[in-house]
Amino acid sequence: MSDNQLLKISGLRVEVPSPKGNSTILHDVGLTLNRGEVLGLIGESGAGKSTLGLAAAGFVKPGCAITGGSILFDGKELVGMDRTLLEKLRGVRVAYVAQSASASFNPSFQLGAQCAETALQHHLMSGNEADARVQELFAEMMLPNPEQIVFRYPHQVSGGQLQRAMTAMAMVCRPDLIIFDEPTTALDVTTQVGVLASIRSIVEHYGTAAIYVTHDLAVVAQMADRIMVMKNGRMVEQATTREMLSNPKEEYTKSLWSIRNFKTDERSRDAEALVMQIKGINAAYGSHAVLNDINFDVPKARTVAIVGESGSGKSTLARVITGLHPPVSGSIKFEDKPLAGHVSKRSRYELESVQIIHQYPDKALNPRQRIGDIIARPLRLYFGLKGEELRGRVRQILQTLELDPDQMYNRLPHELSGGQKQRVCIGRALAAKPKVIICDEVTSALDQVVAEGILKTLVRIQQEFGVSYVVITHDIGLVQAIADEVVVLKSGNIIEAGSKSQVLSPPFAEYTQLLLASTPEMDPDWLTNLLHARAGEKLANESL
Repeated sequence: MSDNQLLKISGLRVEVPSPKGNSTILHDVGLTLNRGEVLGLIGESGAGKSTLGLAAAGFVKPGCAITGGSILFDGKELVGMDRTLLEKLRGVRVAYVAQSASASFNPSFQLGAQCAETALQHHLMSGNEADARVQELFAEMMLPNPEQIVFRYPHQVSGGQLQRAMTAMAMVCRPDLIIFDEPTTALDVTTQVGVLASIRSIVEHYGTAAIYVTHDLAVVAQMADRIMVMKNGRMVEQATTREMLSNPKEEYTKSLWSIRNFKTDERSRDAEALVMQIKGINAAYGSHAVLNDINFDVPKARTVAIVGESGSGKSTLARVITGLHPPVSGSIKFEDKPLAGHVSKRSRYELESVQIIHQYPDKALNPRQRIGDIIARPLRLYFGLKGEELRGRVRQILQTLELDPDQMYNRLPHELSGGQKQRVCIGRALAAKPKVIICDEVTSALDQVVAEGILKTLVRIQQEFGVSYVVITHDIGLVQAIADEVVVLKSGNIIEAGSKSQVLSPPFAEYTQLLLASTPEMDPDWLTNLLHARAGEKLANESL
């Protein structure tokens, strides 16, 4: 290895051992990474991105094994290294930032204590030194009131703040390499900008090398010096970021770029054809008001997008519509009749007519139930189907979702990919023959290839069955792709509402402009230009 080369992986093979024959996750993959360099790993679900990123720390997930190849970190071979030596390396010289910070922090301990833990365990600092170091990093990560936020518990800060705290935790021991595994996937666009800026700033400031795993092409364009594209456990191609964006060589890479252009034509509504009317809805958690005087209509066979950043009240609105969170005041009309505020007071027809698809299929599907049984449940509950009629209808729904009934019927959720699981969630909702489906961030955790497939499935189902969608999202790209009408929500209030062409065409409301401006573009200079523009605006405002 050269003096500047920090990591060299060559011929790496990772497999899942099985008596019936090993399943290969990585096929003889290699990469190099220099000190201070950021490498972006992109590809669809199952490409092996996270497996390769974790291998840089000599780690593989339970059930997997490194069966070939070499991982040289600063000249030291990690494959076969003694576990004690590996544990001394991890957290100190190699750190990891997970996708879901909320699932990674211990809810019982304060943020500062958790961030200082690695430095104390490895005896690198005294308690006071570690505390001071954490506060310094919190300030560099632009967390508000660092001297106070260190004493907060994970549930007392926002998702974006928690993701920044996790990056600070990874930086405490000043590692040579950080592995970022989809660190901004679940964040809204305005929060994402701040987190990306903080990550890039701190990596550049300390000259830390990084592997940035993501499925978001626009995000990786802002973060990486080089991009490596993966598919089915193999490297497709790699190049500098600017070269990869301007001139991808392989057809698969070109197909990833073209996916971002998926859009449906906006359709005008029939003024008389409304399936649902939301009037004057106010909702709260205890004394804390969450929704204030919410009014909008849901036309038949059309898509209404509810867009806004985290904390705007989008998911609460979804819970109100489905009867899981009764409103304080206001009304919902379904097919021109009042809809009860609580799910327990709704008729069977109303229950089957309003369904929801959740953001995370892993949490929404019972891990012990087979796919056929999951889809069969609403068919038994609402329509009393049984026997061959039931099985035939389940198979029909699976075929509608482009899932092979012979392969899928008896599988468990963990045997499916993320996109397949989300299709099963769509199928479960579709089984009830609903008139309205609430789609709560249904593509935010999916790669762009899978997300496009899900969007096309939703559009086709709407065309075939005339179902209406209320799409809850923070993704402006998703809104532009499938929405007919848009409602912009901020702090529980509607900022503006109208057709997609009205809301997403200038002149914009100030908050809508902020959301649009915060949506990453396929331009390596986008984040730099945005930060410079905002710094200039702030300076100009301060001088007034």
